[in-house]
Amino acid sequence: MDSPAIDRFEAGLLGSAADAEDAVQDTFLRWQAADPQRIRTPEAWLTKVVTNVCLDRLRSAQARHERAAGDWMPEPLLEGDPMLGPAETVEQRESVSLAVLTILERLSPVERAAYVLHEAFSYPHAEIAGILDITESASQQHIHRARRRVTTERRVGDGVDPASARRIVEEFLAAATSGRTERLVALLTADATAVSDGFGLARRLLRFTTRERVASYVRAGFTPTPAKRRMAGGSPAMHIALVNGSPAVLAVTDHRVVGAVVFEVGGDGKVSSLWGIAAADRLVRLNEAWRQHEPDAPVVSAW
Repeated sequence: MDSPAIDRFEAGLLGSAADAEDAVQDTFLRWQAADPQRIRTPEAWLTKVVTNVCLDRLRSAQARHERAAGDWMPEPLLEGDPMLGPAETVEQRESVSLAVLTILERLSPVERAAYVLHEAFSYPHAEIAGILDITESASQQHIHRARRRVTTERRVGDGVDPASARRIVEEFLAAATSGRTERLVALLTADATAVSDGFGLARRLLRFTTRERVASYVRAGFTPTPAKRRMAGGSPAMHIALVNGSPAVLAVTDHRVVGAVVFEVGGDGKVSSLWGIAAADRLVRLNEAWRQHEPDAPVVSAW
């Protein structure tokens, strides 16, 4: 793997840009300390080391505690972020979506690594077996279980094209900001879900599991109040962008993203999942990219 590929692999495996950056540093420190005379194939060596670094982080007691506590969600990445890598295939696009990253979090570390290596990077079973120190048969089994879980738990069919997805999100935003709760319900699948970090104020993530509850959450979230504007630092503009390959609404105040709602839109033109992200520490990487981004005109100029 070259450096951009390492970034994308770690982002897909760890689901966090901050963790991925730390893992990159660990990997290159090991590279600098290694004896180059004993490394016959640098790419293979780096791939094995970076995979083991990521597995160590996933298995660490700290990671187990933080993730078991229910306060983990994938870190949002703006379109064009190098950590997203190319989106030339369906598998590459899927591997960094919030929906798939959330499902991968429930896999074992080895299943997760095998799946990402195979689906996003097209590594054959023989190479995966060498990287993970398992047999080819075990590699096949891990990937089969991971693929089955992703297929089963990801409840949408083929996604819509970006232009159609944007229109659906625009309609959704219009309904949310106008108080048309019944229209919001109609735009959601029957088994829609939503996850929110509650501006980072809640001890655990907030979860909503029926379209009526999701619609109520969205309606309340998009209703402006003086307290919300104080937290946002003013009256934010609402932009539509792509985040982790999915359409998203970004609330922006003074060129700073203060909140993001990321949508999963199915081929039926309805929203199946939403992620509400407003904790400042989860938006650091997205804001770095936003400052270098040329955004479209806002769909709501002042909320």
